[in-house]
Amino acid sequence: MANFASRFEAALHYYITKPTVVGTPQSIVTKIIFLALGLGWFGVSVEAQSPTGDSTQVQPSSDTEIPVPEELQDILSTGTVPKSLVQLQLLEQQFGKISEAAKRCTVSIKIGQAQGCGVIIDGGGKVLTAAHVAMRPNKPATVILANGRRLKAMTLGLNKNVDAGMLQINPGQNEGADWPHAALGESRKLARGMWCIATGHPSGFDQTRGVVTRVGRIARVSRSALRTDCALIGGDSGGPLFDLSGKLIAIHSRIGNDVEENLHIPIDNYNTSWERLVAGDSWGTLPGFRPVLGVQGNSQVEEAVIDIVRPNSAAKKAGIQEGDIIKEFGDRKITDFQSLKAAVAETMPGENVRVRGLRDGRPVFFRVVIGRGE
Repeated sequence: MANFASRFEAALHYYITKPTVVGTPQSIVTKIIFLALGLGWFGVSVEAQSPTGDSTQVQPSSDTEIPVPEELQDILSTGTVPKSLVQLQLLEQQFGKISEAAKRCTVSIKIGQAQGCGVIIDGGGKVLTAAHVAMRPNKPATVILANGRRLKAMTLGLNKNVDAGMLQINPGQNEGADWPHAALGESRKLARGMWCIATGHPSGFDQTRGVVTRVGRIARVSRSALRTDCALIGGDSGGPLFDLSGKLIAIHSRIGNDVEENLHIPIDNYNTSWERLVAGDSWGTLPGFRPVLGVQGNSQVEEAVIDIVRPNSAAKKAGIQEGDIIKEFGDRKITDFQSLKAAVAETMPGENVRVRGLRDGRPVFFRVVIGRGE
C-alpha cells in the first residue's frame, strides 16, 4: 500500500501540472487515476470507499442529485483540484455515485436512421435532447433505456437558435410509476474551471457496453453555450452534463474537431422556453445546422419546378433533376417553390426525407439526405 501511495502521488502531481483546454490544472484527476486503477497500474486491487472505511452503498433514488461532502464544497463551487488523497478519494466516490444515478435516466434516441442521446427530466417522461437530434416536432421516436428496453416517444418543440429539443415518452409504458429522472440544476452561476460529468452513448447504443461516463471541467461559459473538455464523440449529442452534485446543467450539442473541445446547451435555455418546447413550437436556426437541399426555383410559378440542381448537393445525390416538379416533401404537400423552401427549413441536416415528384408527367420518388449549410 505504501508503494501504491507513492505512485499515486506521482500520478497526481503529473495530472495537476499538465495544462489542458481549461488553461491550468488538468481537467480531472480521475482520467489518470480511474484508468490506472481499472487497468491495475499499481498492482493492487482498490475498492472505492470513504477515508474512514465506510463503504455503504447509496440506495437508488428517483433523481440524480447526490449530497456533496463538506470536504468537496470548495471544489464544487470553484472548480479547484483535490489537494489531498482524502479529497481525491471523496471525489472518486462522488463521480461514481453520480454516474450510477445518471445511467438510469440517460437514454439513446432513434428517429428513423438517425440516433443520438437524451435525458429523462421528470417522472412523466419528458426528455431533453439537442434540436438536431429531435429534428422536428411531432415526429415518432424510439427512446432506449440503459437496460435495452425500447419506448415509444414523440418529439415536441425545438429552439434551434441554441440547439435545444424536447421529447415526450408516450404514456402507459411504465405501469403508472414515475420514470427515473435527472435533478434539474441552473447554468447561470456556472464558471470556468468547474467540474462536470457527461454521460451518453458514443457511436450509438451498445447494451453490452452500457452508458459511458466522461468527466472534465468547464472551459468557457456563455448564455447560449458551455465548452468543456469532456471527451465526447459522435452519438453523444443530446446527452446530459451534470455538476458535482448530480444536477443537470447542460445538454451535449456540437462535438468539436478535438474530442476534448465540445459545446453544450446550458439548462437555463430550456427553462426560459419551456412552454414553447412543451407546446411543440419550432423556431430559429443554429449556425452550422442550416438544412440545405441544393436546388433553385422560381417562387412566382404555381408549381415547385426545379430550375437548378447544384453539383454535389443533397438533391443531386438523390437523383433530382432540373425540370422535375416536387409534389410532396416528407409528409408535406408542396404547392410551389416557396412551400418547398419552408418544408426544407423544418428539417435538420442528416435527416432522411422521402420526396415525390413528377418528371415528364410521370411520378418519380427520391430519398434525400438533407445537407448542411453554415
